[in-house]
Amino acid sequence: MKIKSNLAVSDSGFIFNPSNGDSFSTNTVGADIILLLKSGRSFEEIKKEIGNKYEVDDILFEKDFHDFVSQLQDYYLVSND
Repeated sequence: MKIKSNLAVSDSGFIFNPSNGDSFSTNTVGADIILLLKSGRSFEEIKKEIGNKYEVDDILFEKDFHDFVSQLQDYYLVSND
């Protein structure tokens, strides 16, 4: 899966899609996940990095990660390429 390359993400969680002008906001964990996806990190790498930065249970992270990515897909911000 890959975040659209032209997607702008601020450190505060503001997301802007210049393709259609849509904007969204997320918390800092969501912003970190987007930036990690944008840099080409794998799920396992993301899980490890988020787990090291925030104290989060692996099972809870996996569920929340997949829910978050599903929302990104719903807004056409990520593809499975």
